[in-house]
Amino acid sequence: MLNGDKQKRALGRGLSALIPQAAPPAPAGASVVPPEPPPPPKGAVLKLPIEAIHRDTLQPRRHFDEEKLRELTESIKAQGVLMPVLVRKDGAGFKLIAGERRWRASQLAGLHEIPAIIRDVTEVEAFELALVENLQRSDLNPMEEAEGYHRLVEEFGLTQDQVAQRVGKERPTVANALRLLGLPDDVKGMVATGQLSAGHARALLGVPRLPEMTELASQVAARKLSVRDTEKLVQQAKGQKPKETASAPPKKQSPQVKALVEELQRALGTKVRLVEKGSGKGTLEVDYFSYDDLDRILKVFRKE
Repeated sequence: MLNGDKQKRALGRGLSALIPQAAPPAPAGASVVPPEPPPPPKGAVLKLPIEAIHRDTLQPRRHFDEEKLRELTESIKAQGVLMPVLVRKDGAGFKLIAGERRWRASQLAGLHEIPAIIRDVTEVEAFELALVENLQRSDLNPMEEAEGYHRLVEEFGLTQDQVAQRVGKERPTVANALRLLGLPDDVKGMVATGQLSAGHARALLGVPRLPEMTELASQVAARKLSVRDTEKLVQQAKGQKPKETASAPPKKQSPQVKALVEELQRALGTKVRLVEKGSGKGTLEVDYFSYDDLDRILKVFRKE
């Protein structure tokens, strides 16, 4: 009986029970908001307007070879952009993560769109991606590389160990790169433009006074000396004494001081110099050859 009642009610509703009804039309004059398109799949290659993409000030690369940029422009005119750039959302537009040379060349080629992949990343992740991409392609000069590591340490609070892990380098490599930031600006410029290599620059860091370092750097660049010859030049410069004291004989160390120096060298595992200045005063110099070596020496002092 109950089943019969249900069938009667269904029949009573007629076709409306079987055919879904369309939504009622919007009142006249009412604005219709179109539904938002679904987000693109992760990793999808999209065509983005070039003018909507902006250079990120965090981009580690600052120097671009003009001749290579012209060559890439001609290639893009002939074949288009074969590899998409990497971007992240920035308000209504996008910021570049990787592919600035392709983006620049595409503009020079007169393109209005460029293939791109949108990544949802933080500022520090974007900088790491840009740095790693440039390092893998050997696009950074030694100074740009050093400045990139420095920004990760200073601006994003990473340790040298963390920087090394993030960019896939050994910690001494990161430490040695950071040492280049201690060069005078003129010498940094020579390294950035390729007049001096990172090896030349590290050798020049052995010069204690910056004006002398700049002078030697100019000599090395002008004479196109090898790194080994640069190291010899630096050693000669460090061995020179002021003219007024050049003839003064070196002060002979007492047996007690010699024994103390030998004991320190055994304990620290490195070269030690002790210079007496009289009245129980003096200077103690301890050599180290990397930040890891310095950490090891400090642990000896701290008895860790």
